[in-house]
Amino acid sequence: MSRASDEAQRQLDRIVALGYPDVADMSDSAFRALAKPIIHALEDSELTIGFVLVPTRELVSPESLIARTSINRMAGFTTLPPRDIISFTPQHGFEPPEGPFYIVIDPHTGTAYVNREPDVARKLIDSDDRLPLTLEEGLSIATQHPNWLLEKNGFNLLGSRSPDGRVPSIWMSQNAPRLASVWPNSRHTWLGNAYCMGRQGISLFH
Repeated sequence: MSRASDEAQRQLDRIVALGYPDVADMSDSAFRALAKPIIHALEDSELTIGFVLVPTRELVSPESLIARTSINRMAGFTTLPPRDIISFTPQHGFEPPEGPFYIVIDPHTGTAYVNREPDVARKLIDSDDRLPLTLEEGLSIATQHPNWLLEKNGFNLLGSRSPDGRVPSIWMSQNAPRLASVWPNSRHTWLGNAYCMGRQGISLFH
C-alpha cells in the first residue's frame, strides 16, 4: 500500500470506531466495503497524506456527526435544530464528487482569512484559486484533526449555505467542538474560512 492508501485506511478506521456505520444504518463491514474503491485507487496515486476522507451526505447525515467529534474527551455539540443543519447544502461549483466517499486535498482551516466576513473571505479564496470547504468536509476535518481547533482556529465553511444566507461554522465552545452558523456579513476574530486545493472522487483516478 502507498502512503496515501495507508492514510485513507487510517481515517476509515477512525470513523468506523466512532460509529459512522451506525449513522449509515449498516454493518461495519458493509460500510468499509464502500470505501474500498477509493482506498484501492489511492494505491497508485502520487498523493501523500495531505487529504481528508469525506463520506457524502447520502451515506451519513451531517446532523449526526458533530457529536462524534471530541477534544480531551469532550464530545462535540450543536444547538442548531436538525432541519437547520440539513439546510446547509453545497453551493454551485462545490458539490461533492459522485460516490459514497471522496477526498479533499490539502485542507486548511483558513488561517489566512481569519476575522474576515464570509462574503469577503469567499472573494479572497476565489482569487487565490482555492476552494471553500462544505459542511461535510468541515465535519470530517474536525473528526480527523480535532487538534486543529486548538492549535489553529475555528472556521467557517463557505462552500455550504442555507436558504436564508447563513454559513455553517465549527469552533471551540465550553472546551468542545461546536457546530453553529454565522451570517455572511458577520466578522469573528477567532474564525478562519476553511478551504482546500481540490476534491477528488473515484472517477477522477481513472
